[in-house]
Amino acid sequence: MDFELSDDQLALRDGARELLDGLASIERVRSVVEAGGGIDTELWKAMVHQGWTAVELSEERGGLGLGTVEIAVLLEEVGRHVAPAPFLSTVLALGALERAGEHERVDQLLSSEGAACIAWDARADAVRAERDGGGWRLSGRSGPVPYAPSADIAVVAAAADDGSGLFAVDLGVAGQPAREPALDQTRELGWLDLDGASAVHLGGADAVEDLLDRAAAGASAEMLGSASRALDMAVEYAKDRVQFGRPIGSFQAVKHRCADMLVDVEGMRSTVYWAAWCIGARDRDASIAASTAKVWCSDAAKRVMASALQVHGGVGFTWEHDLHLFLKRSQLDQVSFGDASFHRQRLNAMLRPRVEAGESVI
Repeated sequence: MDFELSDDQLALRDGARELLDGLASIERVRSVVEAGGGIDTELWKAMVHQGWTAVELSEERGGLGLGTVEIAVLLEEVGRHVAPAPFLSTVLALGALERAGEHERVDQLLSSEGAACIAWDARADAVRAERDGGGWRLSGRSGPVPYAPSADIAVVAAAADDGSGLFAVDLGVAGQPAREPALDQTRELGWLDLDGASAVHLGGADAVEDLLDRAAAGASAEMLGSASRALDMAVEYAKDRVQFGRPIGSFQAVKHRCADMLVDVEGMRSTVYWAAWCIGARDRDASIAASTAKVWCSDAAKRVMASALQVHGGVGFTWEHDLHLFLKRSQLDQVSFGDASFHRQRLNAMLRPRVEAGESVI
């Protein structure tokens, strides 16, 4: 079996990195943050024009005809650059709309260079859906939703009398929320007040679980990119910083920290791309792989960021150093679409029946 990226996937990664090096350089990201944060509209337009948001659409539908592994490749680069653009939420929403047959809404969102947000909450009854004649109407208030203040469409997981369901809400009609203060200023946050909002039904419990799998894997890919960049920054600093007449990277304690960070990052890479492949291949273990990636990456990202701060010493804790941008981005990804505890419980629920039946869990 070949576990390496293909030549086409490597070319996609290199092209994405070239775009983001120019339009999401750390200096440019800082300028967005210092201006109040949110979306870099020039960057987002460039990503849309290059077909990033249509990566999963078939070529007949005007897309690139690629899959979830390619999306993970792009998301790793987004995390590596802490790019202030709503790529993950928009590509998730477009996928959910396309699978539900809402082709007109997909085309409209793509042609307008619009953005979408995903309202998913671990509290199953945070948002409820009720039938309203031939349609649906929502009630309740979501938790904090990245990019909601600028989104055109919200894809919302809601509880209904016949189980959970997935719904699309036009925020141009329902109203866009105000921007709320956020720790991670490379992304904006808003709370969706959905009382009385009309919605389009995209699917039932299976659609919610599929979206959760894709979202968990996507957030994990972003964490992988951020952690990989933090590791590179720590190693470079350890080579350059001189203490007691020697680079600090020559000290055993620093060497061990960097080695542990590398082990964590490579573990993150394995789980992310396993999850991405399983989802794309519709493997029976897709949900297990997605939750495994979210658990491992959430925990490993914490360790990597903590070690990167320690290697940098006092300067790593300052606003002037860039490390805090990656730390804060990672912290939001760790709790988005279920934290590690939630996904451990989800794994337990999925694997227990196999154990009780005497089946292998591997």
